[in-house]
Amino acid sequence: MVEKSPTGSNASMSKDGEKGDVAYDIHRMRSMSIGDVVEMVDTTHGQFHRSFTPHQVHIISLGSNIGSGLFIGTGAALAAAGPGNMVIAYLLVCSCVWAVLQTLSEMTIAFPTSGNYIDYADRWVDPALAFGAGLAEWIGWTSIVAAEASFFNILIQFWAHDNFPKAASLTIFVVVTCVIFTMPNTVFAWFEYCTSLIKIVLFILIILLSLAIVCGAGPKGYVHHGETWTEFPAFKNGFSGFARAALLATWAVGDQIFIGIMGGEAQNPRFSMGHATKLVPYRVIFVYMACVIFITLLIPSNNESLLGGTGITASPFVLAIELAGIPYVSSILNAGIMCGILAISAESIYLSSRILRTMSSQKLIPQWIARVDRKGRPLRSLMITCLAAVVLTYINMSAGGIVALNWFVSITSASFFINWMIVAFTSWRFHKVLAAQNDTLFQNLYAWKSTMWPLAPVWLMTISTLLLICCIYEGAKPAGATGTTADNFFQYTIGIILIATLTAGYKLIMRTQWRDPKTADLITGRRKLMPEDIQQLDEYYRLPGWRRFVTYIKLW
Repeated sequence: MVEKSPTGSNASMSKDGEKGDVAYDIHRMRSMSIGDVVEMVDTTHGQFHRSFTPHQVHIISLGSNIGSGLFIGTGAALAAAGPGNMVIAYLLVCSCVWAVLQTLSEMTIAFPTSGNYIDYADRWVDPALAFGAGLAEWIGWTSIVAAEASFFNILIQFWAHDNFPKAASLTIFVVVTCVIFTMPNTVFAWFEYCTSLIKIVLFILIILLSLAIVCGAGPKGYVHHGETWTEFPAFKNGFSGFARAALLATWAVGDQIFIGIMGGEAQNPRFSMGHATKLVPYRVIFVYMACVIFITLLIPSNNESLLGGTGITASPFVLAIELAGIPYVSSILNAGIMCGILAISAESIYLSSRILRTMSSQKLIPQWIARVDRKGRPLRSLMITCLAAVVLTYINMSAGGIVALNWFVSITSASFFINWMIVAFTSWRFHKVLAAQNDTLFQNLYAWKSTMWPLAPVWLMTISTLLLICCIYEGAKPAGATGTTADNFFQYTIGIILIATLTAGYKLIMRTQWRDPKTADLITGRRKLMPEDIQQLDEYYRLPGWRRFVTYIKLW
């Protein structure tokens, strides 16, 4: 990240290069013209409220995207790929979190619109690409709700030993998920805040317990010396195993667009997004890689209770505690994981409804969907999204549970890496538009620019291309299977086919044109810093380095 100091010199404000304090004359800022500081927005269909405080954004950033993909889905990756493939796959996908947030944040901070990168793809690339991006994001995150419902049922059955009606557990899940959105946005903000705190505490508990069990804790415990790596295949199923683990990792880690959407509704997008962009990549890499390494040490890849096995499915962390003979703790973890699943489901509804509303306000789909009520809620897009999520959730009743889940995971993974490609390409076009119009965006006070651009979008495009290859390869030669079937091929490629076909169809039918860099929109939604934003940033950067570091990890 590169920021512009008040004197006009470049100063780095991060560990990579943020040095010293940045001074600012608040009186000079107050004398600026209204046109310099007013945020230009389209209020035709109503306007979102900035419901997230910087502290809420901080805590939610710590806990976001930690759900069933980490707590349960990692078991499926281990069973299919073995420990070696799993570690490499998750590390590569986690590196994309840094790349996508670096790429997305410089656009979001300057243009904090709720539609985020879909809006950017429309104004700087092509409306057809925006349609494809929005469609992919909406399908992917709506499918996550149904996938989380499957995992919620798995956690219920862990206690009920498969004696609790599946329809009842799914109904409880969809009611809790949807009822949150009948309330003001601040309720959702506090719900995500509280569940993020629960997930943070849960993660700390898991790490401490895992370390203790590795060292031999528990009545049945013993010291683990890496026998799960040496006595079982470390690179199980070769590239097919790696491909399966990489797709599961993509689904688990998420595309991180949620951070950008949330940043668009933050009270101070510059502070909140800048903070989250530094915090989230380190958090994701530490959380996921620590958990993945402990799982590979504690659970053999042939355990029948891993997701997709023949036993009663459970979280690999719960399995480790059960194998060590530690009483009661497994139920506490199970309950905590349920909270995390409900939080991810609510995030999915929130994000999908904002995506749908953005597509509507940009006239990519019917405009009546775009309406926002006086409380800042996009009720119509919320209703459509909730209805679709409920229908997909109850598909679990008609299709085999694990079969339906595999379809949902495949669609979501494909939507995520396709959107990473779109974000990377949109970033290149954004810089081209700025150059064509001689825009001095990055020379402004506290301007935020991606570190070593274009490193982040290039890396993002490279790994996304690898994931595309993994998706096609897994469809043609699935891990652990003896041959290719049409059902399996379409299971892994349906997301790609659906998104590509509908995007191309939209392009042909609507005859959309590529945006001219010289005339592309750099006005609507552009938000320059208000005096109170500047004051908050001044106060932050006057803090000594250790105090700024503490702001990234504190929970109060």
